[in-house]
Amino acid sequence: MPGFKKYNSTNFFKHTFCEYTQVDDFDFPEDTNYKSKSDSLYFYNDEGVYRKSNHWGRVANCRWKLITNQKYKNQKTVIGFAKWIDFYPINSSQKNFFITVDYELKSAKIHPLRKELHQHLFTYSEAQKRIQQIHHLFKDDKWTHYFDIKKEELQYKVISKFINSNKILQEIKRKHSQ
Repeated sequence: MPGFKKYNSTNFFKHTFCEYTQVDDFDFPEDTNYKSKSDSLYFYNDEGVYRKSNHWGRVANCRWKLITNQKYKNQKTVIGFAKWIDFYPINSSQKNFFITVDYELKSAKIHPLRKELHQHLFTYSEAQKRIQQIHHLFKDDKWTHYFDIKKEELQYKVISKFINSNKILQEIKRKHSQ
């Protein structure tokens, strides 16, 4: 994709978002490329980076998720792999992220841009702010009592519009009250 920053072993750890995939069959060589102060190991190749660590999520100035088959508990050491093309800048004005919502679990997640999807895109900080507002909409549903529509249906309509536009939440709620 044109215009995207190229990441490699010299810059992937600087304000990035990435989804690592758990790897169960990788042995770190003795001459591993880097060991952090928190004992995370890193091994680089042309395709990407292997990371062995017991902490994921917020890592220094980065947001690195671990995609795993089972429920991951922090403090459990796991190896993840990410391709260089899977890193995205989080301090950029580029709109590289979209939001998905699970209405049954009442949760929302940020995802990096995928070519095949036609989602409304946000900068990372915009997406983070919207995620916080969505969690608040699910947690505190007092606002739904002022509408003549079922709570779940209203939440779906408001949140769907919120993640698929640049409109602010108050504007979307106001339109549904008319």
